[in-house]
Amino acid sequence: MGVIAAPRRVEPGLTLFAVCAAIVLVPVTATGASLALPDISGSLATSLSSAQWVVNAFFLTFASFMAITGSLADLTGRRRMFAAGIGLFCAAMLAAACAPAIGVLIAARALAGIGAACVITGGSALLAHAFEGAARTRAFGVFGTAIGLGLAFGPLAAGVLVTSLGGWRMFFGIAAVVVLPLLGVVPKLAESKDAHPAGPDWPGALAFTLGLSLFVLALVEGPELGWDSPLVLASFAGFAVLLAGFVAIERRAEHPMIDVSLFAQPRFLAICAMPVLLGFGFVALLIVLPAYFMAVDGMSALAAGLLLMLLTGPTLVVPVVVGSIAHRVSQRLLLVTTLVLVAVGAAWLTVVHPGAETGEIAGPLLCVGAGFGVSLAILDGAAVSSVEPARAGMAAGVFNTMRLGGESVSIAVLGSLLAAVTQSRLGSGLGPERAGAITAKLLQGEMTGGAPAAAAYTSALHVGLWTIAAISTLGAIAVGLLTKEGETA
Repeated sequence: MGVIAAPRRVEPGLTLFAVCAAIVLVPVTATGASLALPDISGSLATSLSSAQWVVNAFFLTFASFMAITGSLADLTGRRRMFAAGIGLFCAAMLAAACAPAIGVLIAARALAGIGAACVITGGSALLAHAFEGAARTRAFGVFGTAIGLGLAFGPLAAGVLVTSLGGWRMFFGIAAVVVLPLLGVVPKLAESKDAHPAGPDWPGALAFTLGLSLFVLALVEGPELGWDSPLVLASFAGFAVLLAGFVAIERRAEHPMIDVSLFAQPRFLAICAMPVLLGFGFVALLIVLPAYFMAVDGMSALAAGLLLMLLTGPTLVVPVVVGSIAHRVSQRLLLVTTLVLVAVGAAWLTVVHPGAETGEIAGPLLCVGAGFGVSLAILDGAAVSSVEPARAGMAAGVFNTMRLGGESVSIAVLGSLLAAVTQSRLGSGLGPERAGAITAKLLQGEMTGGAPAAAAYTSALHVGLWTIAAISTLGAIAVGLLTKEGETA
């Protein structure tokens, strides 16, 4: 089948355990870091844009290196890539825990994102090689549940550690200590790789990474420097040039990092669009809501983490339920249902206001979480199973590049939208400089500005929620149409 594998027998269950145990820590550190931003900002005396890069740097390298690590996994071995990812992730998180300055912390988070990319792509390909048929579907259902577990408890774990057990340094340090023992299990897993591997597409990888970096840089710095700032305009222009260059490189490459011709296939396009849409509908909310609750309602990081369990909790249960019935329900129906639930939940969440009771927002948070939970059960398996086994690493890399790229961009876009609208609402009465200072503190989760600031921030959040609802609704229609042909159950 074009795959080189170790001859010894390895229990698939051990592979599933090792991969899921490592995967669960990735979303914990990815989303939990947002609750640590106020603590980091105070400890290291940093600005809003710098603090945001503690989150953005991780997502940026996570997304940018996903496709290239997938190709390298096929070339050098999926187990080797998985082990390298664990080692790099742990080392980077320990460095983050000891960071003396914000620049060192951001650099460590960027390295942790690269390690996480290796873990995800290597782990996904290991599962695809270890399981077949219905067992593979069930395995990826468990894989989705592991991600859901990390998402569910990430904010809560961060809240506990930041509030009660030593602050943000403890949060990053414990993450490394917990996952490091898995390196002892890795040698027991079967190695596999492409029997006829192509070399990495370095020109394509460089164009993609730099282009995405410039785009996120422009989105993050725009609210603070101004959208007409030379740096912001140059970053947008550089992104456009590099994106065009990336497409041209991939079309001409003998072994491209991303086969752009695949996006001409409607079903493949729909599957890859899903994580981008869900980046806005779930992950970006998971990043911005803690700051809102802390700034407007005066919650501690722990209390905000507990409240977000309403959003993340369904991701523990729904993937298992959907995984058990996925073979009897059309993939098209599940994809559309995901986006409809997110759209309804986002629109419903506009009932949020300063001092809102838990009962008022529980329904919409559960609705959004349930929608995202459906996607966790089906998307990874659908993407990896769409190519021959020899290209499993590539498939995992391409799909997860779309997922993490979408999440990186959605976090930056929603954060910029909240900053722009909040500052606009405050600016008429306070002036742009004072409004900008208050907005910066609000988005870091700090209470300031009194009732007018809370009202402005709430208004901005409502604008963001309606935007998410519109994106998800249009996405549901588009995905339904794209998957109409060749529908399978």
